[in-house]
Amino acid sequence: MFDGILQGFQVAFSLEAIMFVFLGVLVGTIIGMIPGLGPISAIAIMIPVTYGMDSTIALVMMAGVYYGSMYGGSTSSILLNAPGVAGTVAASFDGYPMAQQGKAGKALAISAIASFIGGTVSVILLMLFAPMLASVAIIFGPPEYFALMLLGLTAIASLSDGSTIKALIAAVLGFMVVTIGIDSQTGTSRFTFGSVNLLDGIDFLVIALGVFALAEVCFLILNRKQKMNGLANIGSLKLTKQDVKEMKGPLTRQSFLGFILGVLPGAGATISSFVAYISEKKIAKNPKEFGKGSVKGLTAPETANNAATSGAFVPLLSLGIPGSGTTAVMLGAFLVLGVQPGPLLMTENPGIFWGVIASMYIGNIFLLVLNLPLIPYFVKILKVPRPLLISLVIISSLIGVYAVSFSTFDLYLLVLFGILGYFMRVFAFPAAPFILAFILGGMMEQALRQSLTISGGSWSIFYTSPLAVSLFVVMIIALVVPAWRDRVRRKKAEEEEERMEKIN
Repeated sequence: MFDGILQGFQVAFSLEAIMFVFLGVLVGTIIGMIPGLGPISAIAIMIPVTYGMDSTIALVMMAGVYYGSMYGGSTSSILLNAPGVAGTVAASFDGYPMAQQGKAGKALAISAIASFIGGTVSVILLMLFAPMLASVAIIFGPPEYFALMLLGLTAIASLSDGSTIKALIAAVLGFMVVTIGIDSQTGTSRFTFGSVNLLDGIDFLVIALGVFALAEVCFLILNRKQKMNGLANIGSLKLTKQDVKEMKGPLTRQSFLGFILGVLPGAGATISSFVAYISEKKIAKNPKEFGKGSVKGLTAPETANNAATSGAFVPLLSLGIPGSGTTAVMLGAFLVLGVQPGPLLMTENPGIFWGVIASMYIGNIFLLVLNLPLIPYFVKILKVPRPLLISLVIISSLIGVYAVSFSTFDLYLLVLFGILGYFMRVFAFPAAPFILAFILGGMMEQALRQSLTISGGSWSIFYTSPLAVSLFVVMIIALVVPAWRDRVRRKKAEEEEERMEKIN
């Protein structure tokens, strides 16, 4: 293994590899900043460029495009509240409020540092444990994935801004929307109302840009008399000692957690970023600061989604199994270049296996060195006059949605979800549970169907799997402990109030 690592660094530190890693990171960052053009689009766009190139150098560049586009997507989430891909939605929960408070420079600096540390730690873990973790990823079957998704849904209450009932209503709405389209198992159309445009369901990009970006545009237009001093002031890039202190815990915890979740096929950066945000909020001493510009709330998802990006290479390189849509496109890039990922890749093509992994060190350094100096230029977008800024968000959202489907019907849906997002904001219904339920709902239904098909309709498959049972136990603990803790706090507060009354 160590001979392979040395060979990988020899490949990665060649002048040609360094140049193409830099090119990949740069192109990925630029493409990622455009709503609608996330990692999948970035890699797909770059595949024709690799024709005729050396396979190792081409794959090193493609890997750079992958994690570069993840960072670029965070920039649009933080500055414009326009997450183009699911993996950067959680970054907008606290990143955009920081930008509104005149701390856009600090928010992007936190994002860059968290991305660098999360990516670097996960590359070290990838290098040390890739072969071993590949066997762990195989253990996860449909029952285990169903339990994992169900565990993720227990976080809905944590994503509420106050009212748990409103959070649950938003989540139910998310479940309803994700069921629209053709049932993958029976072929039956569901809730399409006779429209052929809804047979394929509703794309995530339409939901995300509608509920976040266009809803924000509606709010800005209808509250145009309200001053926005925060957006005129980008703030300093420097982090205080308190900021660094708050970042340390999430950086350490979420680097490991993000990598582990990234290894699981189907989880990826999206689940990792939400789990990271939720877990940090649960253990925080002051969870009410989350969603209002919390340093921890931004650090956690940014660390986790970049750690998960490296983790996703474990099943791809070791087993030839794409764990997400992005790694599926990466698998296509491997095959186009004549490289077959899988168990034999490490022994037959160690230069490619270890070269791609070693290049991620360099790529993460380039991301930090490239993006930190560019932050003052990125945040200048916030100095654009409000009418032009609103126009920019609307146009980029429309182009992003149309470029994915080339369907005018999706543009109508975008406007519809923009109006829905605005009313959710006005009536204090949190958008996060809606998005989480939409993301997890489809995967959970598929895992449930597959599990029952395997067992012939018997529900015993869920309690005969030790791993699934363990996840169910963790889910129950996650539900019971916070409720019990809140009850204890209320009881103590009541006792303290009674004691003060007696004293008075």
